[in-house]
Amino acid sequence: MEKTGTVTAHASGTWTLGDLTVNRLGFGAMRLTAGADGRPMDRDRAIGVLRRAVELGVNHIDTAAFYFSPLRSANELINTALAPYPDDLVIATKVGPGKDPSGQWLPLARPDQLRGQVEENLRQLGRDHLDLVNLRQAGLESIAEHLGALAELRDAGLIRQLGISNVRPHHLPQALAVAPVVCVQNAYGLGYRAGHDQFIRDCAAQGVAYVPFFSIATSGREAGATGVEDPEVAAVAAAHGVSSAVLRIAWALHRGPNVLAIPGTGNPEHLAANVAAGALRLTGDDLARLEAVHQRGS
Repeated sequence: MEKTGTVTAHASGTWTLGDLTVNRLGFGAMRLTAGADGRPMDRDRAIGVLRRAVELGVNHIDTAAFYFSPLRSANELINTALAPYPDDLVIATKVGPGKDPSGQWLPLARPDQLRGQVEENLRQLGRDHLDLVNLRQAGLESIAEHLGALAELRDAGLIRQLGISNVRPHHLPQALAVAPVVCVQNAYGLGYRAGHDQFIRDCAAQGVAYVPFFSIATSGREAGATGVEDPEVAAVAAAHGVSSAVLRIAWALHRGPNVLAIPGTGNPEHLAANVAAGALRLTGDDLARLEAVHQRGS
């Protein structure tokens, strides 16, 4: 039992991904493999963070077979920390990109190569099926053929639900014409990609979740949060007694009931603060001040 006063992911509310219900505050596993400076994470600490996340009510973990560093694999850490998996835990992974053993990026997988990537995730996670697989595209005008290959694997029982990642708005109707899609996973955050605001609303209208990544770091991406925080963001955060990172997570959740946050960290203290963001309620004045920041961004 959690001690009284501990905020859990249940405070963020829930969303249904097809037939899978998750708390809107989830966890991204990329940072478990290496810090922003590239140094490998401590293995025991990473395993402890994963177990603590689940204790705090996180039941949506985002990962990928290409989340690895010279010493760490996100999928292997998840398997070690959490198997046998809780019945309500949804592990989302993604296919399309790939890395060679040295960590160098490979060309985007062809449709006929996606089964191998799915099987790689199955093997690393120790599963007989994957709860959710996101097709992460890069440079494709049409994703229909790639998604069709994954739909066949879903029909074969290897995948339960499908999503799409790193996409533009026109990709969603393409995908839906091929197979049901339960989520869109894109880079998005406060002051970053305001042009996708309407896309989030369009997803909501179709019952599709929008899962922003890099919602804390925004333009810093893999390098982490960079530069000086906007004074308005810092001021609103200070008024609530939280960090700017926590405020940014809360802001993302306020963008719509279909928005699912997946902040990642290898730090147990940051994990607890991130989860608590699901309970932070922003006022109309807060949101108006932050909206001005958002619209000024890229």
